[in-house]
Amino acid sequence: MTRTVGWFSCGAASAVAVKLTGALPVYCETGAEHPDNERFLADCEDWFSSKVMRLKSTRYADTWDVWQKRRYLAGIEGALCTVELKVMPRLAFQRPDDEHVFGYTADANDMARAERLRANYPELTIHTPLIERGLTKAACLDMVQRAGIALPPVYAMGFQNNNCLPCVKATSPDYWALIRSKFPDKFDRMAKLSRELDVRLCRLAGERRFIDEIPADQPTTSPIQPSCDFLCQIAEADLM
Repeated sequence: MTRTVGWFSCGAASAVAVKLTGALPVYCETGAEHPDNERFLADCEDWFSSKVMRLKSTRYADTWDVWQKRRYLAGIEGALCTVELKVMPRLAFQRPDDEHVFGYTADANDMARAERLRANYPELTIHTPLIERGLTKAACLDMVQRAGIALPPVYAMGFQNNNCLPCVKATSPDYWALIRSKFPDKFDRMAKLSRELDVRLCRLAGERRFIDEIPADQPTTSPIQPSCDFLCQIAEADLM
């Protein structure tokens, strides 16, 4: 039988996408996300009335293991950690006739990412229910809270996504300043490794720079404020 697979990332948007579609929730473990994700995943399993299937790399323990063994962080072709910890487990798990649900939202950046995904993987049947319903990240945060589930704490810290900490695909100095503020040990470790590998991860005034060159007074990103409008309320009727 054809499976409808919901790619759950322990983020609010992917949780709403899975709940809306009733897809089989599948989670790629990276070993580098906030420890509260275990609590959030368990709460979502109750909400979904379904266990989350976990996939994990058989070659690498976590993002740091990939970076240190491969001596590579990120570049023009993207990040190896994504390939090894998310793409490769997904390719090993998926079937040719699977239908794939992704939690891309109706925010401009996410809509562009969804377009790139379809362009890069034309062989996949891809569904983006949040975009179809006009649901933004802010709306998804609100819907999760209204379901009685506490949000992952990284949103309140100012992070836009509940991703790995840190994420080497980020080039914003605001993001790295936030990592420095909230997770100084991870920032220091990455600053040392990026110097060792000669990788300038952020952009300052349009120029690639090392993250330890970010000014001490660099602004950080702002928290997403949960917000629900009539589109959110219409979608919530499908959650019942």
